[in-house]
This record gives sequence, structure tokens and C-alpha cells, in this order.
Amino acid sequence: MNAQRILSQLMQQAGSGQRQKAGGSGIDVKSLLGGGALGLLVGSKRGRSLGGKAIKYGALAGLGALAWKAWQAHQEQKSAPAEATTATDQPLEQLSGERQETRSLSILRAMIAAARADGHIDAVERAALGEQIDALGADDELHAWVEREMSAPLDAEAIARDADSPQAARELYLASVAIIDDQNPMEKAWLDQLAQALSLDSEMRQALEREVHAV
Repeated sequence: MNAQRILSQLMQQAGSGQRQKAGGSGIDVKSLLGGGALGLLVGSKRGRSLGGKAIKYGALAGLGALAWKAWQAHQEQKSAPAEATTATDQPLEQLSGERQETRSLSILRAMIAAARADGHIDAVERAALGEQIDALGADDELHAWVEREMSAPLDAEAIARDADSPQAARELYLASVAIIDDQNPMEKAWLDQLAQALSLDSEMRQALEREVHAV
């Protein structure tokens, strides 16, 4: 499947907003989130009041690097020695080939679950999201996978099983934080479930959340 390409394009949508912010012109929420796949995921069609909070979706543009930065800050706070890393325990942007594709698919799954956590994505929105994913270049296999994920029961443990390393776990959580509405109790409860399933302690969670909201 071409999950990595789809995720890259979603991240580019988010990154375009960050470039606007950096240029001093602010973020155009309607152009960034209004009609695309990212907009459907974050729920702009459900009437959320995005406002300045939409800035946080720019975290998706630097997902792996931000999760890595949060881990480093967490380690410094604990005054812990550096942990050994493996080939898979690397930021998304440093992976390649099958490892990058697998990680991208896991992140897309986490994003879809986070978008569904309030239970408000209906059949019309699922169809629209499918169309937007297709427009980004999804193949038939990925399209069918998205359809299944939109209908599958929410299962934080299943998402956590996708994490092949501590870095992957951090990225899955960070992507979820960027998608949810932190004023929605159901979505906050989903984050709690996910963090527990990913074995993230409260300090690591806070570090990841700080990175998302600082973008």
C-alpha cells in the first residue's frame, strides 16, 4: 500500500499552514482544513470551533522529529542515561522502505481512531473521506483498508500493538493529540486509553502534548 505517500501529503497540508504562520500571515483554517482529507479527519465538517487551536495540526508536519524531541526532553527531565536504539526506534522521517510504510500505516490508523473517538463520523463523512483519500492517490488496497478502519470497533490495544518501538509509540500518541479536540471528554478519554495501551507515563505524555501545542 502507498500509506507513506498519503501520510506525507496529509503532513504537507499541515505544514503549509505552519509556513503561513511563520510568514506572519496567520493560518487560514478554511484553506488548510476546510475540504481536504485532513479537514475531514479533524472534524471541520462537524462544526468544531477550531480557531487558533488549528495551529496544533502543524505538528503533523514534523511528527517524528517532534516526538523524538519530546523524548529527549523527557530524558533530560529524569536525568536518565541515553537509551540504546534499534533500527526501528527512529523518527518516521529517518525510516525508509517497508519500515517507513509500516509506520505510516500505523500513524494513519491512530489518526482515524482519534477522529472517530467522539462517535460523530457518519456514513456521509466516511464516504467523503474515502473520496479525499482517493484524490491523494490511494490505491485500491489502501482505500479498502481505510473503509475497514472507519467501521472497526475502537481498540486502543490494537493500535498499541502496531508500535514496533518506543519511538513509534510516541508518534502514534502525538498524531492522536494533534487530531483530537482537547475540550471533548470522549476524545480526552480516548487519549487516556491510548496512553495506557502504549505504556506512556504521565511525564512522557505531557512532553508530547507540549510539543504539539507549541507548534
